Amino acid sequence: MHNLYLCCFKRIKIIYAYLNTYFLYIYTLIMNMYAVLSGDIVSSTSLGANDKERLELALKTLIVDLSKEFDAFGRVIKGDYLEVVAPSPLQALQIALAIKAFVKGIPVEINNYKEQKKRAKLFKEHGIRLAIGYGELSRYKPEEGIIDGEAIYLSGRLINAKSTHGNERIVIKNTLFFTSNNEMLNLHITPVMELLDVLFSKATSRQSEVLYLKLMGNDENTIAARLGIDQSVVNRHSTAVGWNAIETSVSYFSTLMSKQ
Repeated sequence: MHNLYLCCFKRIKIIYAYLNTYFLYIYTLIMNMYAVLSGDIVSSTSLGANDKERLELALKTLIVDLSKEFDAFGRVIKGDYLEVVAPSPLQALQIALAIKAFVKGIPVEINNYKEQKKRAKLFKEHGIRLAIGYGELSRYKPEEGIIDGEAIYLSGRLINAKSTHGNERIVIKNTLFFTSNNEMLNLHITPVMELLDVLFSKATSRQSEVLYLKLMGNDENTIAARLGIDQSVVNRHSTAVGWNAIETSVSYFSTLMSKQ
């Protein structure tokens, strides 16, 4: 009897969590509050023709993956600039980190570069600058490609301000940002973004692949089968790059956003 009660209690908790997320999603739609991600590929102009083509094809795949997993609307502009609308602000950080991990996992052979080697290294280290803008969207019609409002203005302006296009000397300190008109919310989230930035900058291409697949909801056995490696290797990569801290950060962000 005790086991029956325990089983029922667990099921009630699962149903409650599902309903809570669903009603938060509906509330977001009613209030027109969104999280929009704007992203700028780091040192994209330094990449060779083959790597640029590989990057552009990979980004198209990413947009499809994000649509399937999160029902997110995304688009690539001029081959190296991304805009993604999270269907619920609660998922914005998870989506941002998935994008970050995906781009860092794109294979680029640095030794093939000579004159642009330093800039190509920046791509390998950072991959993409990403800003999450949280606010209203006065007009959002994904079927027509229309995204207009405060959220996309906030993220777009911040990324444009951080751009290093045309700079002779590039110094990159941070590549993950959050912005809203709620200063207290910004204060809570910015330190988390900065710490995550450090973890991701140290991730190898293989670790980034593992991170991406984890952030897309895959378990370690599935990831191992997909990458053709042992589950223990997947776990080792996850531990080395700080998966527990990343998972906690995503949960913390989601909780904060649910209280807005």
